[in-house]
Amino acid sequence: MFAFSMSVLGAVKRTGQNTRISDAVLTQRLEKLDEQSNKRIAPRGCRQCFSTKMLSTNESTRQLNGTCVGSVDMELFLHYSLIPSLFIILVLSFLQRWEHRRQRDDTSYLLTNHFEIIIPLDFVGTFSNRWSYGIAFGATANKIMFLFSEGYQPLQVPQWAQAFVLLIGGIEVGLSHFPFFACLSSEFRLVSSILGFSYSLTWFAVTILHITQCPHGQFLGRYETLVFYWPSLLCLTFLLGRFLYMFVKSLRVQLGWELQMEEKPFLELHQAEHVKQLLRRPPLQEKTKSWFQTRIYEWDPCFQFPSRMIGTTVLAFICLYLFIVIEFCMFVYVRNKLDVFEGNLESYIISMNQTGSLTPVILRVKELMNVTKGVWVVTILPAFLTCASYLFHILACYRKHVKRLWAGNKHFLPLKFHNPSSSESVVAIARYSGWQIAYILWGYLIIHVVQSLCGMMIMYGLVLPVIHNRGLEMLHGLGIGILTISIVLGLMILQVWIAGSFFLQPKMGTADKQKPLALNNRKVFHNFNYFLFFYNVLLGLGACLSRLLTSCILGTWLIARIDRTIMQNGYERADMGFTAWIGMLYVDHYHTNPVLVSFCHILITDHRERRLQQAIKYGYLNQSSGARISARSRTRWLLLQTLINNPSLVILRKSKSDDGSQEFTQIPLTCSES
Repeated sequence: MFAFSMSVLGAVKRTGQNTRISDAVLTQRLEKLDEQSNKRIAPRGCRQCFSTKMLSTNESTRQLNGTCVGSVDMELFLHYSLIPSLFIILVLSFLQRWEHRRQRDDTSYLLTNHFEIIIPLDFVGTFSNRWSYGIAFGATANKIMFLFSEGYQPLQVPQWAQAFVLLIGGIEVGLSHFPFFACLSSEFRLVSSILGFSYSLTWFAVTILHITQCPHGQFLGRYETLVFYWPSLLCLTFLLGRFLYMFVKSLRVQLGWELQMEEKPFLELHQAEHVKQLLRRPPLQEKTKSWFQTRIYEWDPCFQFPSRMIGTTVLAFICLYLFIVIEFCMFVYVRNKLDVFEGNLESYIISMNQTGSLTPVILRVKELMNVTKGVWVVTILPAFLTCASYLFHILACYRKHVKRLWAGNKHFLPLKFHNPSSSESVVAIARYSGWQIAYILWGYLIIHVVQSLCGMMIMYGLVLPVIHNRGLEMLHGLGIGILTISIVLGLMILQVWIAGSFFLQPKMGTADKQKPLALNNRKVFHNFNYFLFFYNVLLGLGACLSRLLTSCILGTWLIARIDRTIMQNGYERADMGFTAWIGMLYVDHYHTNPVLVSFCHILITDHRERRLQQAIKYGYLNQSSGARISARSRTRWLLLQTLINNPSLVILRKSKSDDGSQEFTQIPLTCSES
């Protein structure tokens, strides 16, 4: 491996020598540069006027794009949007009924059982309206990228307190977009659809107004603002349609044209189908699968991704798109600066009449800048496709890992993660979505840089030598490098073949796949080890460099994969992203396991049936064929009857401060005295 590394370095060195600009090539390029400059600019005096005119035009265009001040400030609107957001949250909270009644002595009794803290989204067990929640997450992409770039600076604080400012910014963004999720998950469909439609329409109108007032930008030029905001507009349009559909459907229910939708079931349909599939006998012969099902993905009707995973994927795609746009804007900015610098270099060459001592160096610098700009643009698409494929692959790995945990298989996890901490797992499910998006964004940037470096090596190793008429020398050096590597690999394979042929005893049976690990020809074996000892020292140096190079390449290539650790065995806990992934898997396993949920569903159903049978015993309450009596009225009636029959219990009851409760306790006393 040492010879392998030295041969690679030698090949690169020879290739670099081949790319050295010779005198003939240098003269040819100088003549070409002189002809281009004469075609563009005739006299020297006009040349200065022309360059000044071009610079003034570019500056005026940038000033026109950069000084556009509209009447709508999106950051200021984000602050003011908290007012209607809080109003919607309070309205839905007062409308939401208690799911579990509290004690009469609780202070919440003053709220007449109509107040409850609403949740925007069940991050564990929500399987309905998954795409609606995902699009609602997508509507927050621009604000998340604003936080990701640390552009949120409402307060002037020291550097050590920036984490608190970003925390406040995250809470503000979440609170401003809270109504989208609250209106989607609220049980009061009619009111929530009206509030959600109005709030979405406000955001849509303000975004459209911001785009129409300042459509152009400083970096991309025309319609730069539209390029940034069209994903949010698309998500808001979908939410408007969703809320309109909810309004029409709830209105038809209120008018009696449609039946009331049933409450959210405790046991989802796909979970019940999964349990039924487990109870069935496996088929004798499996169905033939297509190439797509075998190699890429197979749809499972007994499995559904939770809303958290769908929302994370949608938001990650939109944030990745915005990150690429921002990166391209930075590239345009740097490219313009390099173009100005390149123009100064051309002016220096022309002023020195192409005879300066720095002319070859300047030409190489110009070539380096042109190659770098081209390679960076070309590698944008491969880096994006790599991260996009990671997002789909993470979904497939999530289903595979969760189903293994359902089956009780933990062998795919490191031993340290077989019994994770409960508190860390609860925190992990809160961290996962945000960390997954951040890993994808940083992973794209790192992968893009690595692919650009690989592209530079290909350009300077293969393409530029051919352009500079040094193709034969490049092929000669490349052939020597490949031959050296082949010889080194051949010697390694030869060692393995010799060891298997001469230094191992024969197979004990014909059915054995390999020879037993028992030495044979020991004297020859010891001489073989002695003479190869010195060669293997040099080979180990190359193997060490190869190990380092492979670790760097795999680590940078898999940095966006949060489902796979890049740490060595035994150091997996140092990978915080992988730890969050494992904790999230365990929370989903313990709370959405179809077998466990089905068992709890059976217990709840049986408990309800027993309570119903006990209530039927009071026949005097159920014999009438009149109106249906609620459980609350029946309980109060039974309480009143108990107090009348047992007046001594009245003294033991807790006193109430309100008048209605005192009157209720005085009734049994008067009845008993009479």
